[in-house]
Amino acid sequence: MFTADPTKFKIAKSARVPGISLCVALVPLTQRLLVGGSDFKVREIDMASDKPQPVEFTGEGHQSYVTGAAIAGSQLVTGGYDGRLIWWDIAARTASRSVAAHDKWMRGVVASEDGRFVASVADDMLCKVWDVASGNLVHTLSDHKPTTPHHFPSMLYAVAFSHDGQLLATGDKVGHVAVWNVATGKKVGEVEAPVLYTWDPKQRRHSIGGIRSLAFAPDNRLLAVGGIGTIGNIDHLDGPSRIEVFEWQTGKRVHEISDTKFKGLVEQIAFPREGTWFVCGGGDNGGFVSFYDSQTGKVVHQDKVPMHLHKFVLNAEQNTLYAAGHDQIVAVEFKASGPPTPPAPALPEE
Repeated sequence: MFTADPTKFKIAKSARVPGISLCVALVPLTQRLLVGGSDFKVREIDMASDKPQPVEFTGEGHQSYVTGAAIAGSQLVTGGYDGRLIWWDIAARTASRSVAAHDKWMRGVVASEDGRFVASVADDMLCKVWDVASGNLVHTLSDHKPTTPHHFPSMLYAVAFSHDGQLLATGDKVGHVAVWNVATGKKVGEVEAPVLYTWDPKQRRHSIGGIRSLAFAPDNRLLAVGGIGTIGNIDHLDGPSRIEVFEWQTGKRVHEISDTKFKGLVEQIAFPREGTWFVCGGGDNGGFVSFYDSQTGKVVHQDKVPMHLHKFVLNAEQNTLYAAGHDQIVAVEFKASGPPTPPAPALPEE
């Protein structure tokens, strides 16, 4: 069986998708991706095909950008700028439930690995935890201020479950991170990453940046926070890509990674269940994928991808990354030598 080796990085396949893909999820045991984006659509695209072609989901969908997608069991849950969460039957590719979840733009949707819960974050500065089976609201989590220190509206961009589903982290525009106990809905920790927020009082009198990505290490000890460092020209993403890694229970910052080679936003971070590295992706006008050593914070490998990367998902073997971005999807392999893994059986159609 192949094993993960970030230095064996190669783009194995790409596929065109209309518009900008802002979120992506992977159907387990397959290469079927579910993507949402700037044209308000949700699509499936099978990267195992010789010539992958997107297929639209049907039913009453979103009325604005689709910015979050998470698989929970046999269902896909998406969120968008219309403030709605929509449940989709994956096999039938049709909408099955719609909930008015937030009063402002929704920025992200994630699912716990056991498929019991989804969490959504939006510019109402709330994180909401939902029961997947019933669609009922379980918790409303509030710890993020609605305005920045310069009296402009803030945004709540990032949310992540821990691997075991016990913890949830949320991160906002000014660099504040809250950590929550999922069972109780109580806040159990916080960290601050203010360098990820840039304020320009001269040229445009507005701000940019913010926490765009969060990820827990498998043992829950470390929490990685991603975004962009201090920006010189606030009208462009010309700042260094930036990650800060914390021992969140003590607030100790163990790594500060500021990369001027690959600039722009760190849109997503992931720790594999096994391995000594973590991976991030994002970009400015172009895109990048970077691997870092979890213990030292040093670069293991990094490379370009052919578009600004908005989100990615790792496969179960954690040796292939599927990245979504402007106009296309790419499959990035980082496999060590070894016999090929036999293809997984397709899920039965219902």
